[in-house]
Amino acid sequence: MPDQNRLLGPFYQGVFLFDVIIAGGGSTGVMLAAELRLHDVDVLVLERDAKPTKVVRAQGLHTRSLEVLDQRGLLERFLALGTQHPVGGFFAGIPKPQPDRLDTTYPFVLGLPQTTTDRLLNEHAAELGVEIRRGAELAGLSQDDGGVTAELADGTRLRSRYLVGCDGGRSTVRKLLGVGFPGEPARHEWLLGAVEVTVPQEELMPAVMKIYKERGGFGAVPLGDGVYRFVTPAAGLAEDRTVPPTLEEFKQQVRALAGTDFGIHSPRWLSRFGDSTRLAEHYRAGRVLLAGDAAHVHPPTGGQGLNLGIQDAVNLGWKLAAEITGWAPGGLLDSYEAERHPVAADVLDNTRAQIELGSPEPGPRAVRRLVSELMDFEEVNRFLIGKISATGIRYDFGEGHELLGRRLRDVTLKRGRLYELMHEGRGLLLDQTGRLSAAGWADRVDHVVDVSEELSAPAVLLRPDGHVAWAGEDQEDLVQQLPRWFGAAVG
Repeated sequence: MPDQNRLLGPFYQGVFLFDVIIAGGGSTGVMLAAELRLHDVDVLVLERDAKPTKVVRAQGLHTRSLEVLDQRGLLERFLALGTQHPVGGFFAGIPKPQPDRLDTTYPFVLGLPQTTTDRLLNEHAAELGVEIRRGAELAGLSQDDGGVTAELADGTRLRSRYLVGCDGGRSTVRKLLGVGFPGEPARHEWLLGAVEVTVPQEELMPAVMKIYKERGGFGAVPLGDGVYRFVTPAAGLAEDRTVPPTLEEFKQQVRALAGTDFGIHSPRWLSRFGDSTRLAEHYRAGRVLLAGDAAHVHPPTGGQGLNLGIQDAVNLGWKLAAEITGWAPGGLLDSYEAERHPVAADVLDNTRAQIELGSPEPGPRAVRRLVSELMDFEEVNRFLIGKISATGIRYDFGEGHELLGRRLRDVTLKRGRLYELMHEGRGLLLDQTGRLSAAGWADRVDHVVDVSEELSAPAVLLRPDGHVAWAGEDQEDLVQQLPRWFGAAVG
C-alpha cells in the first residue's frame, strides 16, 4: 500500500509515486483500482467529493455485471442486499415475459441503490489495499514519454506511470486532454429525488403506473422506511443541471402530470438529469485513458450506464496491469479502446431508440406498438435482452469457434464452478482433454483440467475479463494464441 507521506512530500521529475492515478472514486474508478491491485499495481484514487454522495442515479445491476462480480468472488455480498427482478420489460419499459433458459446463471436484474453498490466496491478495494483520497480535486495534468504529472487543486503534484479519468460526464481529465466528446446535447430533462409521501403505497403505485403507461418518463420506486425514489419530467432545460431543483419545483412538476403531488415531503436529496448523448472520440491519449461516464454519457433508460462503466474497468484493468508489470504484448492496451468504444456506441444507439419509444407523440407511439409486437417473437426478445444485459457482446477476435470473443457463462465443472477459479483476475485455460499445456505462461495463466457437460469446446482459453480468447484442442494452435493476449513465454 502506498505510503501516505508521499502525497505530501517533494516532487521529483521522473520519480514515480504511483503506477496508476485514477481520477474519480465512483463505481468505475474503484472497480478499476481493485482490478489493478489484483496484479499488485500501486494505485491511488483521487475523489473530489469529501464524502460519498447520497444521490441514487442507478438502481440495478444487469446480468453481465453480476457475472463479473461473481468472477471476483463478490456476488454474494451484493445478492444479500438486493432484490431480484425479471430481465423482461427493461427495453424501453415494454412489458414482455422473460424467455426460458437464458444463457446465464443469473437471469435477473438485481435491484440495488447505486450508493450500496459504491459502498460494497469500496469495501472490496480497501481489502486489496487501494488508497482513496477524498477531497482531492484534479486541476491539471501533463505527460511525457516516462509518465504523467497530476496537479491537484491544492497545489499538490503527483507522478505516475499512467492516469485514468473515471471522473464522470463532465470529466476534467477529458477536457484537459482535449479529447472530443461529440453527440447530442440534452433536449429533455427530468427531476429525480428521494422523498416521503403522505398517501399509502397501495394508492400511490397504481396512480404512478397509470401515468407511466400513458406517457413514460415518470415513476416511483420504494426504497424502504417510507421513502420513494421519484422521477418526473421537468418543465424545460435548466441553465445549470448541477443545481438541484427545489422541493416546490419538484412538487409542481408531479402535480402537472398527476393532478396531485401525493403529499411529497422530507426530501433526502433532489437532483436533475438530461438526455444528452455523447461518446469520446478516443479512450486513450498517450499515458492517459478514459473510462465510464468520462468516456460516454447517455440517458438512463434501460439502466445501462453504471454497468457499462464497471465493465469498462474490468476490460481495462488487466491490460493496464500487464503494461505496467512488463508482460503485455504489443497492442494489448490499445485493444481496450478497440473493444469498448463500439460497445458504448451500441449502448448510445439503443438508449436513443428507447427514448424515442418513450415519447408521447403519435409517431413514436406507433413505432412502440410495432416494436412491442416484434418482441412477441422470442428471438427478438432475447436479442434485446442481450443488449440491455450486455450478455450479447462479442469482441472481434477473428474467425474461429462460435464462442470466440464472447464471454463464457459460469459453467458447472466436475469439481466446482468456473467462476470460482477466476477470483485472482488471471487468465485461465480450462482443459477438458488433459493433453494441453500453458507452461510458459504459468505466471499469468492458470491451467485447470476439468470437465463440464455445459461446455461445447474441448478446451477454452479465457482472458481475465472472462471472454474466450481461444477454443479448441490443438496444442500448436494454442501456443500461437497465448502470446497474443499474454505476451512471450517464460522459461
